[in-house]
Amino acid sequence: MELSTNGLEKNNRVRIEDGFWGRFTELVRETVIPYQWEALNDRIPDAEPSYAIRNFRIAAGWEQGEFGGMVFQDSDVAKWLEAVGYSLAAHPDPELERTADEVIELVAAAQHPNGYLNTYFTVKEPGNEWTNLHEAHELYCAGHMIEAAVAYYEATGKRRLLDVVCKFADHIDTVFGREPGKLRGYDGHQEIELALVKLYKATGEQRYLQLAQFFIDERGAEPNFLVEECKQRDGYSHWAKKKLPIPKVEHMAYNQAHKPVREQDVAVGHSVRAMYMYTAMADLARLTKDDGLLEACRRLWDNTTKRQMYITGGIGSTHHGEAFSFDYDLPNDTVYAETCASIGLIFFANRMLQLEAKSEYADVLERALYNNVIGSMSQDGKHYFYVNPLEVWPKASEKNPGRHHVKAVRQKWFGCSCCPPNVARLLSSLNDYIYTASAEQNKIYTHLFIGSEASFELAAGQVALKQQSRLPWEGYVRLELSAVPGAPFSLALRLPSWSCGNAIMKINGAATAYEIIDGYATVNRQWKQGDVVEWEPQLEAQLIAANPEIRANAGKAAIERGPIVYCLEETDNFSPLASLSIRGGSKLTSSFDPDLPGGAVVIEAEGRADERGSWQADIPYRPLSQLQKAEPVKLKAVPYFLWGNRQPGEMAVWIRTCSE
Repeated sequence: MELSTNGLEKNNRVRIEDGFWGRFTELVRETVIPYQWEALNDRIPDAEPSYAIRNFRIAAGWEQGEFGGMVFQDSDVAKWLEAVGYSLAAHPDPELERTADEVIELVAAAQHPNGYLNTYFTVKEPGNEWTNLHEAHELYCAGHMIEAAVAYYEATGKRRLLDVVCKFADHIDTVFGREPGKLRGYDGHQEIELALVKLYKATGEQRYLQLAQFFIDERGAEPNFLVEECKQRDGYSHWAKKKLPIPKVEHMAYNQAHKPVREQDVAVGHSVRAMYMYTAMADLARLTKDDGLLEACRRLWDNTTKRQMYITGGIGSTHHGEAFSFDYDLPNDTVYAETCASIGLIFFANRMLQLEAKSEYADVLERALYNNVIGSMSQDGKHYFYVNPLEVWPKASEKNPGRHHVKAVRQKWFGCSCCPPNVARLLSSLNDYIYTASAEQNKIYTHLFIGSEASFELAAGQVALKQQSRLPWEGYVRLELSAVPGAPFSLALRLPSWSCGNAIMKINGAATAYEIIDGYATVNRQWKQGDVVEWEPQLEAQLIAANPEIRANAGKAAIERGPIVYCLEETDNFSPLASLSIRGGSKLTSSFDPDLPGGAVVIEAEGRADERGSWQADIPYRPLSQLQKAEPVKLKAVPYFLWGNRQPGEMAVWIRTCSE
């Protein structure tokens, strides 16, 4: 295996100090992490129980009882620990660290002498370990615990959990592989692959990288492991609790195991599994210089983001299997767009940026982050969406079985609660997504415009800078260099896809020419301490049309302003929202509304409302010629991420257009 030391690396020496994002990171630190700890301990009134901590206590022999929750419940504890690790790295908290240390001791107590660690099989099905990888998520849970251990070790320097997962990974290495007596298999839900890469980077142990590569290479190979495993179980399904027909290889598209990964070019199956796999593929492509994996990543990226992604950065259009369906099938009202899937897309985008700094990756990362992800969590940090719709009629969500998954209000917790701790760990580690640096090329890339202080080691020497940003409400960014080397280096600032026209760059107050390289405004020079770069992408509200192939949006428009997607809410307009239309040439007026949670820019536009006064409740249809002219109205749109934070009601991102 040829290992690469080249490429773009994220930089952990970044501290966020931002008016917009600082509010979210503080919310996670002060409210979300403590709230989720209570949820994991089943102490949230009127919320679905988690059972997660209790399962570990039973598996450790600390109390008696039956396993509760989903087969993958361990992963919620792991993601919470990972979020804690990132939070402690930025803001030390002795009390939180003590709590986490106690949880880690509990996890260690539940580990088997041979290294195996999984509360479901310890408590519920001892002796059946590794017999249902297709459905039982053993390696998925292992992967999340590995990610938690690496984050906690890097934050605190404590090896306790790292030693636990290394022992587990060593055990997994004795079970899986191509050697005689080992399983030539992989998990039904990808995660272990990207986690093993992190463990390799934390420990330097190449066996972990080789094991990650084995899981990726083996997936989809013939004979198909998941099909053969199902035959060994005589078709018995964990979820159905009965025997089912043996699946065919093509059915394994749900698990992205229908063909070898290097041959895949369309995003199919469960959207979160796909994103976690693509993330690991990109990791391995960079570390092992595997061109086959890189080309597959590029194909899968293009299909995901250019044919199967919502304007909010959501992916996965059907609740049947939480999955992709087919190109351009993007319904707004029966959408899935799971929070975890958008987070996975952010992971994938981040790894592609480390492979090759192209602005399209950061554009998508930003879109998913500002809209789908933070929109999934209430502004109080205690309520969450699992599904992130682009159109909501609360009565339909309540009474139509086909829309039962689309909630009109965020929930306190879920029986399957993978999304809330995923949001916590992403936002706690947001500093890792702002920049990458190429030491060899002496270049620093700014991908996200988030106020922060950062330092980098380039071949030319150390660079330290401070970024100030007025986004997302104003298009102004300021970088000040506080430490520079004695040799030239390059600064590369993303030119966002939403910028209306050329962005203005000034250095020390003077307009400066720049070169656009792969979507980044790049300047190479001998910098001086105290140099100031001002960057002004053109931020204006715009009406956005959809590709005609996206049939759900035919004759409609959405409103964007900078990275923010907007929506109409019933509380600002009236019901039904479907009766409203927006003038194609309407002036979009932006103003700041301090009464919205956190304060936000709202947009008003001229529109029309279908005539309603002459309709009677018992007349469903009438000749079009009998309708009166639509009435002029003022439409008010709010940021999508804020919808549902005031009172329940209808919501719509896509609005009918009219020419009047």
